[in-house]
This record gives sequence, structure tokens and C-alpha cells, in this order.
Amino acid sequence: MDILQLKGGLIVSCQAPAGDPLRDPEIMAAMARTAELAGAVGIRANGPGDVAAIRQAVRLPIIGIFKQQTEGYPVYITPTLESARAVVEAGADIVAIDATPRRRVEGLSPQELIDAIHNELHVPVMADISTFEEGVAAAQAGADIVATTLSGYTEESNPGVLKGPDIELVRRLSAVLPVPVICEGRIHTPADLKAVFEAGAFAAVVGTAITRPQWIAEQFVAVTPRAAR
Repeated sequence: MDILQLKGGLIVSCQAPAGDPLRDPEIMAAMARTAELAGAVGIRANGPGDVAAIRQAVRLPIIGIFKQQTEGYPVYITPTLESARAVVEAGADIVAIDATPRRRVEGLSPQELIDAIHNELHVPVMADISTFEEGVAAAQAGADIVATTLSGYTEESNPGVLKGPDIELVRRLSAVLPVPVICEGRIHTPADLKAVFEAGAFAAVVGTAITRPQWIAEQFVAVTPRAAR
């Protein structure tokens, strides 16, 4: 696919964790269709079931991930070639992987996994990273896109400190990388989104603030008189 289709636009992450009332591929497909009608330029989705359902519902590019947690290994976003293959076969146009240097099952380095996806699956790779150094390394390893997805969620990136998007990381990476930089993570308002584009983001991913009704409702509940008691 042509990555330029995403430039300057909003990618909506349509995901629901296990136990969430919305945890159903058909519901995720409806979310994706709603995002398409609103003007989104792409969808990010987890797992072959959701990707396949969304592929039937929308014509937008799909960034596929496959979260697979293995005890003893911190990397769980598309950690193996087979997990990448599963979402591509389901209809993903781009595969996103955890491109941090942390240990992953099967022991592949980020570059080895990126190379394998390029050579065997023939789709672009979006590298989810948490620091400036990881972003530079991912681009050097051949990633087609670098995304700030993991900033604030790894030990190397001051977890829990940032309350909004990592605008400074977007600014630094956009200034030096030869590949597009996508901002993802804690974009909660249109003002946040505007700020990341002003910092140089090629595109941006928003999930929770659009597709997690429970989180949205909690923000309103938190300011009610009842909650204050």
C-alpha cells in the first residue's frame, strides 16, 4: 500500500481488551465503520479475528497487530513472524510490531523481524517504540514507519509520568528520521491531536478517547457530586 494515504490524517485504534463488554469482532468492525464515516484515514486493530471483520466493513488501510503475551517476555505486540503472518492473511495492509530491544519469544531482533516481514509477507512495518534512540534504531533497521506507541509504557521511558502524548519525542524524531513518524498514545482531546501535528507528526493514532466508552464515561463520572463523596 501507499503509506502516503495516511499523511495528515487520523488513524482510529479499534480495540477492546478481554473482559470488556465490547470485546467482539463485529463490534470492532462497527467501530471501524463509524471511524471511516467520520473521516479517519486508517484503522489499527488487534488479532486476525478483528482484522478480518474490519476488512469486510471498511475500505481504509488497516494496521494489524497481534498481542500475544508470554511469561518472561515483555514484548507482546506482534512478537513473531507467525503473529504478523496471521494478521496479514486476515487483511492487514501494514503490520505494527514492538521494535524495542527488549527480549521477545523466539529471540529475533527487531531488524530480523522487520526483514522477515518484508521478505515473506511483503507489507510495510510500523515500529512501535518508546524512546528517541529506539526510534532511530528502528528506522535504521528498515522500519517503514516509526510510532511513539510505547512511550511512557516501558521502563526506559518514564512510565506513568506523561499524562498526554509525547510531543517532544514526536518533534525530535520528525526532525531526523527519513521515514514517517506517527504519534500514538494518550491523545485524549482534539487539542492534543492538533499539538502532535504541529510537532511534526505524519499521522496520529487515537484509540481510548474514541473507542473506549467505559473510559469516556469514567471521565464524566469522576466530576459528579456523587463521585466526590
